[in-house]
Amino acid sequence: MTDAQRQALDRLWPRFGIEPKQLADFDAIFQKNAPVHLEIGFGMGHSLIHMAAQAPENNYLGIEVYRPGVGHLLRHLEEKGINNVRVICADAVEVLEHNILSDSLAALYLFFPDPWPKKRHHKRRIVRREWVELVRNRLIIGGRLHMATDWEPYAEWMREVMANAPGWRNLGNGEGYAMRPDYRPDTNFERRGRRLGHGLRDLVRARDN
Repeated sequence: MTDAQRQALDRLWPRFGIEPKQLADFDAIFQKNAPVHLEIGFGMGHSLIHMAAQAPENNYLGIEVYRPGVGHLLRHLEEKGINNVRVICADAVEVLEHNILSDSLAALYLFFPDPWPKKRHHKRRIVRREWVELVRNRLIIGGRLHMATDWEPYAEWMREVMANAPGWRNLGNGEGYAMRPDYRPDTNFERRGRRLGHGLRDLVRARDN
């Protein structure tokens, strides 16, 4: 963690950081009644900053356990004058399961999660049938689940999981993939993946019922 990231965490956490137990009342933590968009595992926060700046009418919640990334995000939120973001530093699955109410999220974003490429580690992948059902329960009707990965076997895994999960509508093409929407920025991570020849895929689904 750099000195700037550490200082941002110490100074700005009281302003942007929240504890999971506070999530029962979105209006109170954001001080605004608006659709809530959640990004899980935001890394250094580039996508979250971009989305929040482009859509100030929405509320954005980010969950990340990597503290240097949290510090980086907080520093840039202050620099850019972005006030519609709140941050949690905790395990995302536990937060989803225990602290976020049903039918409360307008969208959930999962960009470039760890693909756990070795077969013996597949059980550690976040995208599984139980997780997808949990996400569906937390989204409003019509709420979107948007996933992206640069690991093509994981994209196929995601597509298969979603194909076998009830209650979703495909917002992509006939193969189950989608073009990158404008709200998801083209990050350095993604450009590096293209240079390495990785197959970049977006999957976008909407809760149907």
